[in-house]
Amino acid sequence: MSAVLGLNFHHDTSVCLIVDGRIHAAEEERWSGIKHNRTTHKGILTSPAHALDWCLRTAGITADDIDQVWTPSMRPTSRNGSWEATERAELAAMLPEALGKRLQLISHHTAHVLAGYLLSGEEHAAGLVIDAGGSALGPDIASSRERITGYDLRPDSIDRVHQVAPAIAPGPSGPERTHPSLGHFYRNLALRVIPPGNEAEGSMMALAAFGDPDRYYKELRELVHLGEDGLVRIAAPWGSYAPDTPLLIGDAVWTARSADSKSLDARADLAAAAQRVFAEAVVHVARHLRRLTAARTLVFSGGCALNSHLNGTLAEQSGFENLFVAPAPHDAGTAVGAALYAWNYVLGQPMLPTPEDADWGPLPGPLPTTALADGYRTVSGLGDRLVPAVAALLADHHVVGWVRGGMEFGPRALGHRSILAHPGEAATKTRLNALKQRADFRPLAPLVLAEEADAWFLGDADPFMNRVVRARHCKSDRMPAVIHHDGTARLQTVSRGHSGVRPLLEEFHRLTGVPVLLNTSLNFKGTPILRTAEQAIAATIELGLDALAVEDTLVLAPHVRIDTALSASTGTDSK
Repeated sequence: MSAVLGLNFHHDTSVCLIVDGRIHAAEEERWSGIKHNRTTHKGILTSPAHALDWCLRTAGITADDIDQVWTPSMRPTSRNGSWEATERAELAAMLPEALGKRLQLISHHTAHVLAGYLLSGEEHAAGLVIDAGGSALGPDIASSRERITGYDLRPDSIDRVHQVAPAIAPGPSGPERTHPSLGHFYRNLALRVIPPGNEAEGSMMALAAFGDPDRYYKELRELVHLGEDGLVRIAAPWGSYAPDTPLLIGDAVWTARSADSKSLDARADLAAAAQRVFAEAVVHVARHLRRLTAARTLVFSGGCALNSHLNGTLAEQSGFENLFVAPAPHDAGTAVGAALYAWNYVLGQPMLPTPEDADWGPLPGPLPTTALADGYRTVSGLGDRLVPAVAALLADHHVVGWVRGGMEFGPRALGHRSILAHPGEAATKTRLNALKQRADFRPLAPLVLAEEADAWFLGDADPFMNRVVRARHCKSDRMPAVIHHDGTARLQTVSRGHSGVRPLLEEFHRLTGVPVLLNTSLNFKGTPILRTAEQAIAATIELGLDALAVEDTLVLAPHVRIDTALSASTGTDSK
């Protein structure tokens, strides 16, 4: 038996365990209930204890059985050069002794890129990682971190071929660094466009579709310099985290505290300009990597790879023939990259197959035995009849929670902990955004049978909802609930290898002629995707969903009718 462990101790705390080629992975937030489970405000790290315990238990092994333990480095530099030993000791102390003594460090950006490359199925690829910031570049380069990193990737080598470093300029008291973080640049703009209490970056990407980028583009573009050989320079302080600095654009002062004082039109225009400038910078670096590596495929990862609109642009304009975005490109995915590094490069094991699903997490567990509130009732023991029953409810425009199989790893529901609906009525989007307390301008995503995708959408999507594509005009009126203002959709393709939602989507297609379902995460505003059957039932009642499917059981709202023969033959418990 071979077993390797990858850990991420920082925000989006996570664990990935690979045993004999099988991935078990989970994020600590699904137990803590704290979205992006992270270090405390005092900088104290948190251990992914629940996720680690689950991974070991479900694999049926102990800490003593693990061959390799790796984690990305994220601590600041130290003047005495002991930063690596200090960080390793600090992290090892948070683990069982058998794991702590084996713990080794890998660069944050290398863990990011390997989480994509080693699952891509590609022999040779260029790798690009862009985020707010990664590992320290070295003990002798104070306060400098990975921000934009390029790789030439092969089965026997990981070659870092591009690194955008800070610009050094004279300051009042000595040299000052201007940091080139496109992640911080985008976040800084989002904080000034989206009022507090909302997911800033994702909301700004959605709002950009309503704006005119030309209104603020020229002024915003002057903040970002793109030079030869993939150089990126960002005017201070916008390449660093600057939540309090006023931004003067368009004869107005923009601050994080005053975002809701600006008109929606103005905010949409600034969002559109920010999205354009951001995308131009990423494409600029990608084109340099294409020339540098001569690779046909680009693997993109890091927090900025969550920007699905950017990914669509990158696929079209980067010059690469193929784009592969890591299944979990955010920081939780670094645990996957660390584990895969140990599996492939240290143990010399063959690359794992490219996944068609990311159901690497826990099963939902049993339904609660206590009586349901508010007249909800259960229909249990449906077995093979569950899928036809749920498809009929969806065809009748009911909104249904869907909890089947292992939980998705990553920030997006992929058909295992989802809320599903018919895409054919625009009012459904309005209803769901209201239930989940989301801004009405935010779109909801479609999932589609993979073999039908080309007939309904233009452009290549993926199984992990990482890329925006354009809807075919002739099909848009059949799925208005999932088409954004600009005619695009963040599409998930569902292949025959998907264990959770594929049979339901096939049956819905048979009933309606539409191979598309609306899909959004089963959670509340500001909370992680819900993990257990018990949590799912509570959410169904509180959100006012019409029904919930948990494995082979249906939970029905009082107003929902189900076929009498089906109810009688399976047994209905009214509670």
